[in-house]
Amino acid sequence: MAKTILAGTALAAALTVAPLSAAAAAQCGNNASGFGTWVQQFKMEASANGVSPAVLDRAFANVSYNRGTIRADRGQKSFKLSFDQFMQKRGGQAIISRGRTVKKNNAALFANIERRYGVPAGPLIAIWGMETGFGGFLGKEHTISAVATLAYDCRRSDYFTDQLYAALQLVSAGTLHPNAKGAAHGEIGQTQFLPRNVVRYGVDGDGNGRIDLVGSRADALASTANFLRGHGWQPGGGYQPGQVNYAAIQGWNAASVYQQAIAYIGQQIDGR
Repeated sequence: MAKTILAGTALAAALTVAPLSAAAAAQCGNNASGFGTWVQQFKMEASANGVSPAVLDRAFANVSYNRGTIRADRGQKSFKLSFDQFMQKRGGQAIISRGRTVKKNNAALFANIERRYGVPAGPLIAIWGMETGFGGFLGKEHTISAVATLAYDCRRSDYFTDQLYAALQLVSAGTLHPNAKGAAHGEIGQTQFLPRNVVRYGVDGDGNGRIDLVGSRADALASTANFLRGHGWQPGGGYQPGQVNYAAIQGWNAASVYQQAIAYIGQQIDGR
């Protein structure tokens, strides 16, 4: 996969959030038939909201209705499994076993992240392992198509319209290539950040002056810790259900079984 994140550390400062006031005018739909019309409507509204026509032309040059994204969005059955079933399906024990080795082999990196953000290795490794198998598979869907398809789709149009504006910000900054590929909902990188979260929480974890959530594990893990801190993580606090930092884990994913898995896998890795 081509690298997706190429920005400098001033990413957040360099991006200007486009207002969404006119976005509701584009007519959502539940199949491919109206997608082309929606794209033209959205481009006009985005231009009126301050997005450069040149950026829109680059971003939408190869955009198409993504049926794979719709299938994935409608088929998230694993989140309805019991905890034990979910752990088995996601390879929870394998993540724990490999995660302990990953923690040992990257002790300095995780110690630095914990000093900076207050987040220990366990939950970060749990997220990394469950999201992409420690960076082994980052997705195969065309990112802009995935986000645009969900912005058009009536199910969560407002939410993904905001994600599409964020993706356009990343394209404008040279941070997201228009032909980049990632996960089915437009997630980017080794821990699968949606575009808006790249804008809000992406950080340079390896100190090379760039934010690369695809190619740099340090950037991906530090950004994940920054996300958790941004959702209320308290240094030194517990992260099991009922403890102070569990709410931050809940911010990562809305599915309760996923939250429980992060907490359990993290505890097994951290030995806490």
